[in-house]
Amino acid sequence: MGKIADRYFGLDSNSIVEKEYDPAHSLESESIFTLSNEFMGVRGYFEEGGDMPSLRGTYLNGVYEVQPYKPESGYRGFVKRTHFMVTAADMLDTQLTLEGEALNLSRCQYGGFLRTLKLESGLFTRSFLWKTERAGDVEVRFERLLSMDRPGLLAQRITLCPLTKAALGSVMLSINGNVIHQATGKCQWTELEGTTDDLVLRTETTDISVRYRLLTRCPGKQTRKRGYRSISDRYELSLKRAEETVIERLVRVDIARTGEGFPEVADAPDFETLLKENQAHWAKFWHDGDVEIDGDPENQQGVRYCLFQLHSAYRGLHPSDNIGAKGLTGEAYNGHAFWDTETYCLPFYLLNDPNAAKALLLYRYHTLPQALERARQLDLQGACYPIATLDGTEACTLWQHSSLQMQPSTAVAYAIQIYSEQTGDKVFLAQEGAEMLCQIARYLLSRGGWSKDGFGFYGVMGPDEFHMMVDNDFYTNFMGKKALCYAYQTINSLAAKQRDVLKQKLSLRDDEPETWRQAADKMILLRGANGLFEQHTGYFSLPHTDIQAIPIDEFPLYEHWSYDRIYRTDMLKQPDVLMAMFLYPGDFTRQEKQANYEYYEPRCIHESSLSPSVHAILAGELGRRSEAATFFGFATRLDLDNYNRNTKEGLHLSSVAAAWVTIVEGFGGLRFHGGRIYLSPWLPKAWERLRFRLRVGTALLLVTVDQQEVTLVCEGGKAELTLYGNAVSVESYPVTAARR
Repeated sequence: MGKIADRYFGLDSNSIVEKEYDPAHSLESESIFTLSNEFMGVRGYFEEGGDMPSLRGTYLNGVYEVQPYKPESGYRGFVKRTHFMVTAADMLDTQLTLEGEALNLSRCQYGGFLRTLKLESGLFTRSFLWKTERAGDVEVRFERLLSMDRPGLLAQRITLCPLTKAALGSVMLSINGNVIHQATGKCQWTELEGTTDDLVLRTETTDISVRYRLLTRCPGKQTRKRGYRSISDRYELSLKRAEETVIERLVRVDIARTGEGFPEVADAPDFETLLKENQAHWAKFWHDGDVEIDGDPENQQGVRYCLFQLHSAYRGLHPSDNIGAKGLTGEAYNGHAFWDTETYCLPFYLLNDPNAAKALLLYRYHTLPQALERARQLDLQGACYPIATLDGTEACTLWQHSSLQMQPSTAVAYAIQIYSEQTGDKVFLAQEGAEMLCQIARYLLSRGGWSKDGFGFYGVMGPDEFHMMVDNDFYTNFMGKKALCYAYQTINSLAAKQRDVLKQKLSLRDDEPETWRQAADKMILLRGANGLFEQHTGYFSLPHTDIQAIPIDEFPLYEHWSYDRIYRTDMLKQPDVLMAMFLYPGDFTRQEKQANYEYYEPRCIHESSLSPSVHAILAGELGRRSEAATFFGFATRLDLDNYNRNTKEGLHLSSVAAAWVTIVEGFGGLRFHGGRIYLSPWLPKAWERLRFRLRVGTALLLVTVDQQEVTLVCEGGKAELTLYGNAVSVESYPVTAARR
């Protein structure tokens, strides 16, 4: 793949561990140690600050600013307004002084540094021995957590224990709203009048208000101070030798959008109460959704970390929430959601938390008006979903992406199909689902065109993204075909009354669905010899690049190669033809998969976190199991091992989801279509056992695979599925079969 791991963190199946602090990895560590609970996210920065590289990032989901954008050209359809996730107030700002010496690990002496994230509880701990000049050695431990059951709560606990002698000092615990947003270089907040207990800040352009309430506990007298966009509690400390002094901070965060008021302030639990609640919350999650790998500690840690971050990123708490490409772990991509949500993240929720999967689709339904408007801006009909968004409007200012990429709309159609088939939610399909499908089909028909060869899409950019303004991109055409077919089938499956309601609401003509079917039937798919598909018109004639010859220090390519250089060869950023085969595996023969894998895999540079899992799944299906295992490790540890050398910017949530997808679809051999589950598990040679869970209807299906057999058992219901081509019915007693 032309990339190697930058191994820094220690191996532990249930924790992320950093022993001894290296400033060169400071930003990467802050990303890896991010805590989030969908409502908010906090990077793993040092509370007390310092002179090391740092992004003191705290983010609130759905809280953003809008700014005008003036494109260099006045062409119609270019984005003239963009928006971005803002940096929220720093709720962990801490100033600690003992005997006149301020804590700053960039300048003071310390030893025994240890930073850990406990995956079974979400507890983040940083500890070290502070070797002060005047107070001697002092044990310092910082702990923090975000409540999973009370999402607006952040809790911190600081424990100090002098080992040499008693010491005097002070601690200042602040909420600081003067944080600079890295991308714009300024603070995005205006302070509103609040109470003595609250700090209330408001965005400048979107009229979103945030109320922070600071509650602290510490031995000694409390002094509260108000500053500009800040609130602080100061305590004088009198520490006794060999005795622990505990300091606690609780911050309650509430968000009020336009026209909304703040809720009543509830009781304030202590740190230990919230920790116990989190332990119970995560215990249930791991019981229902854990993936266990015996014989591979690296991937065991990797996949558990991915699952932890995936559950932290989204649970469907609020209809305005989606999953940003970086989640709430950094400012890269401005907090925007991409088409990764439907193609990678939604399958995880579909088979673990179907209500969350539905919430993701309802987000697209609630933002359908914005998609309709975007289509009009492009002189098109129907709904063109944005390539990058927070509020449903297109935020991507690169015209080649915002105008040429059709993946978001076809991904929404794909997600509607797999959700409706797997859950049997006919009410959603007949109402929200059918309406979105009709508008997507209208968009596709107006975006495409007829030629002597049939119907196709022209001047597009497929998921590969290293080739633009191409004609008849395979993925784009194939996914367009599937979306048009499914829209046609859905309309015809509705009851007469449901169809009449939809026709009236959308002014849907009787002949429209038939035009979708005709375009789908005549869709151009460029076929070469022996089952090989051409990625787009003219692709086979492009100059070849040996991707293995690209030096490691030239990654990521966008930072080291000129923009036009990237587009001049047959090198792929991520799979295009193979991506279509990954999403609809039943539509392609084994020969077609084999031919296209062998041709396109050596041309793919994996500059996207979407890429490795696709290759892992197809490699496993084709019997290339060593390759599959290698690609799988790349997916689970993309951020932990900094393969793309950009973990500092935040986590790749699509790769986080892809790790799970690779296990259940790759090693588990999972396929699901028509509402039925199909399993064909296998194991890498080094693995002793694999165990994963799937939510099938009301049942929790536990799948255990070892080198000899497969065992299936259900909790809470019954599952009908197909194992190695044989229909099986699984209940509370185990069903076993020899592994193939």
